[in-house]
Amino acid sequence: MPEIAMQFDIAAPQAVVLAALTTHDGLTSWWTDAVDREGDVLLFDFPDVPEPFRLRLERSGPDRVVWANAGSFPPHWAGTWISWELTDQPDAPERTRLLFRHGGWQPGSEEGVPMVAGTWAELLVRLKDYAQSGKVQPFFVTTRHHDEE
Repeated sequence: MPEIAMQFDIAAPQAVVLAALTTHDGLTSWWTDAVDREGDVLLFDFPDVPEPFRLRLERSGPDRVVWANAGSFPPHWAGTWISWELTDQPDAPERTRLLFRHGGWQPGSEEGVPMVAGTWAELLVRLKDYAQSGKVQPFFVTTRHHDEE
């Protein structure tokens, strides 16, 4: 099965990067401005998308965050998971190494992986910029949220 993997060094403490991945303000600052929560499931809305992406928080700790796809949309994400591994840089305590992985792609969904990888690359640059500068610049901006009809 294919897996998307990318590694970034971020000039920000691990706690700052973790907050960007686990808080509403963090996620809406670099990914999409439309993030909601239903229990342990995060709902991500995007422009021109009929329903939110649903990701269940499987693990959240100081060095690792794991989400599992919890919805039927988008279909090519069925069975996938996303992990974020954070490590301090011993020689530079104000730097964090981030290892991002998106795996679990089911047979028949492989053709969508390159497009998804390209989007993740753009998103991770936004995450890095936000963690380093605090500049809010979500990649996706929408005025429609999942609970508005």
